[in-house]
Formats: sequence, C-alpha cells, structure tokens
Amino acid sequence: MYRPSDFPPFAVTVDLVVLTLRSDELCALLVRRGEAPHKGRWALPGGFVREDESLDAAAARELAEETGLDRVHLEQLGSYGDPRRDPRMRVVSVAYLALAPDLPVPVAGTDASEARWSPVDTAGKLAFDHGRILADGVERARSKLEYTPLGTAFCAPDFTVAELRRVYELVWGTALDARNFHRKVTGVPGLLEPTGETTTRDGGRPAQLYRRGPAATLHPPLVRS
Repeated sequence: MYRPSDFPPFAVTVDLVVLTLRSDELCALLVRRGEAPHKGRWALPGGFVREDESLDAAAARELAEETGLDRVHLEQLGSYGDPRRDPRMRVVSVAYLALAPDLPVPVAGTDASEARWSPVDTAGKLAFDHGRILADGVERARSKLEYTPLGTAFCAPDFTVAELRRVYELVWGTALDARNFHRKVTGVPGLLEPTGETTTRDGGRPAQLYRRGPAATLHPPLVRS
C-alpha cells in the first residue's frame, strides 16, 4: 500500500542554459547568487517549480523574469538529481536550453544580485552542478546544429549564408570554408528559403537574403569535421 509518509519530500527546480551570440562569442546567461547557499557565486538562472505550474511553464516564467523574453527556442535538456547537489534538501533539477539572437542586457531576478553574459569558455566554476549543466547545454546546441535548423535560431528572421556560417563557426568553435558551407546549406532540402531580397551588410557584393525553411531535420546533416 502506498503511503506518502514512507518517502522523503524533495523539491523540483528548473535551471536555464540561455545561449546567445555577443561580440562574436557564444555566451551564456549567468546570475550571481544573492542568497545562501553559494551566496556570491555565479550560477545558471532558475528557480523552484511552483505547486500549480508545469515544468515547461516554470521554465518559461524564469526565462521571462531573467531576460524579458517569452518567444525564444526553449527545450528540455535533461534532469539532474544527485542527492548531494543542493545542501538545503533533496532537489531535483530539470534543465532547459534556450537560444536566441541579440538578447538584451540581462536583469537580475529576485534572488540574484547581478546578471551577465559570459563567454562559455571562460564561465569559470559555477555553483551547484551548474558547470556540468552548462557543458551539457553547449554540447546539445553544437550537436543539434548538425542535424536540425537550430542554427537559424541565432539569426535574424532574414539572414545571409555568411551570417549563418558565422553562427556555425562561433558555436562549433572552428573556421569553415565559405564555398563549401554555402554549397552544403543551400543543398539541404527545406533548410533555407530565398526572400527575393539582397543586402550589402556583409560588405562586398549584394548577398542573397534567406529565411528558415520548413525542414525539421537536415538531410544530409551538416557534420562537424
């Protein structure tokens, strides 16, 4: 017979890996904790799930509170439940990954004293197990660029192939051959749709503008070398 008293209580939180590109670097949103535990340490934004909300709703609420945004790519990344990950009590965290271009200067939430965009390679040691969660989020973003149109989430609605290539270079951390990349992305069915417009914002000759096409997966994939 099931008796709730036979099982210890535990809390559920959501933690957010929010990635964007700033000053030609892949950056993550970090907050400096204003309360114990780990007061003064940098951490991922997040918070406790309220009794009357779903996990997705909690993640969306935390994202809106920390960035002011409510319409960005947001997906569940994984769950983290080491019994010793939080000194207060047993806390299971469900992490989410959010990606968007040109995100604004962050505003610290109610339990944070400061917020900033930090290059993912120099984020340093984070509170709790957030270093592991951040690493998992970055790898998820890098791998999904291979087989989904996720790279376009970092672009403006209308973009050039050169701008998309720069996204791949910054997220993957490697330089790509311009002609080879152009051939690959324009050859993937449903990835890009021409807008019929051109721009000179990349410098040089007018470049074709594209928008994201209807493809949900890339065939063939854009494999990292």
